[in-house]
Amino acid sequence: MCKNVVILGAGMVGRAMAMDLSQDHKVISADRDANALKSLANKPNLSTQIADLSDPKVVLRVIDQADIVIGAVPGFMGYQTLKTVIEAGKDIVDISFFSEDPFELDELAKAQGVVAVMDAGVAPGMSNVILGYHNTSMEISDFSCYVGGLPQERTWPYEYKAPFSPIDVIAEYTRTSHLVEAGKLIEKPALSEPELINYPGVGTLEAFNTDGLRSLIKTMHIPNMKEKTLRYPGHIELMRVLRETGFFGEQEIQVGDQRIRPLDLTTQLLFPKWKLGEQEAEFTLMQVTIKGLENDQPVEYKYDLLDRYDEATKTSSMARTTGYTCTALTRLVLDSHYQHHGISPPEYVGAVPNCFQIILGHLAARGVHYRVTRTGA
Repeated sequence: MCKNVVILGAGMVGRAMAMDLSQDHKVISADRDANALKSLANKPNLSTQIADLSDPKVVLRVIDQADIVIGAVPGFMGYQTLKTVIEAGKDIVDISFFSEDPFELDELAKAQGVVAVMDAGVAPGMSNVILGYHNTSMEISDFSCYVGGLPQERTWPYEYKAPFSPIDVIAEYTRTSHLVEAGKLIEKPALSEPELINYPGVGTLEAFNTDGLRSLIKTMHIPNMKEKTLRYPGHIELMRVLRETGFFGEQEIQVGDQRIRPLDLTTQLLFPKWKLGEQEAEFTLMQVTIKGLENDQPVEYKYDLLDRYDEATKTSSMARTTGYTCTALTRLVLDSHYQHHGISPPEYVGAVPNCFQIILGHLAARGVHYRVTRTGA
C-alpha cells in the first residue's frame, strides 16, 4: 500500500533515499537548500519543500500528513528533530548521528505510540543489525567493526572527502571513544590506537578509535566490543595536529577585535577541500567480526562489505550503503514487520525473526552485497 513518507534533509544520502522510496510510496523531501532539492524535481511520486528544519514549528508543518518520517539532518540538529517528530506522534527512522542519548526519548515515544528507529545507517546501523541477529542464537564474546568511506582518488593534502555532513566527521575526531574490554566500559581518545590494515582491492588503510558503539554499550552484554574508522595512511596525524593545536575548539577566542570559534574557521577552510563531487568515484568498506559460542561450539562470523560509486545511477556508495539500509528499515516499519514502540536501536530490529533476511534481500536487490564467512565447528 502506498504511504506518505517525509524525508527531512536532502543531502547526498537523503536524496538517494527519496529516489528509492518514491518507487512505491509518495515522498516529500524537505531541506532549506534549494540547490539540494533540484535533482529531485519532476520525479514521479516525489515532491520537494524548501524548509528551515532547525525550526520545530516548520518541521511540524512539513510532517503533518506523514505516515512515517526519515530524519537525515546533520547531527547537531538530530536530537531536537527526533524529539519534535515523536511529540507529533509520527513513526520515524533516523540516520542523524547526534551526541545526545536517544533513550531519554524512550518513554515519550512509548507514550505517543511511536516506532522510533535511530542510527539507521551502515555503521552504526547495519553493523548493529548483524550483531542483534547473531545475539539471538550465540553467546558472543567479541564484536568488532572497522568501517570507512573514502574517495577512490587520493588527493593531497587530506586524501579524504566527506560523503555526509563534514561537521559530523570532525565530531568523530573530538568525541571520546567508548569501548568494552573484559566486560568493562573503557574511554579512549578519538584517533587513538592506530593500526595499518591491508584490504584486498583497496590497499593499506589505517584504523583508529571512534565513538561508534553507541547504543550497543547499553543493549548488548558482550565482554569485548570496539569500533574503528578507516582512512588512508597519514590522515590520523593530520587530524591530531589540527585537534591538538586547537583548530577544532568550540570555545570562542579573541582574534583582533573579534571573537570567533576556532571550529567555525576550520570548517570554512576544510569543507571546500573535503567536498565530495556529485559524480566522484568513492567506496565504502566495512568488516564486522563476531566471535563466540554457537550450540556450545566456538564460531566466528565475518561480514565484509566493499561497495563502490554506482556509475549507472550516479549514486555514491555511502548514499547506497547508508541510505538503502535506512529505506529497508523504513519499509519494515511501514509493512508492520517491525512494530516496537519506543526508541529502537538497529540491534533490536536485527533480533526480530525474518527482519535481518529482509534487510539483506533489500540491499542485494540494490546491488549492496555483504559477504559472510563462517569459521569454526
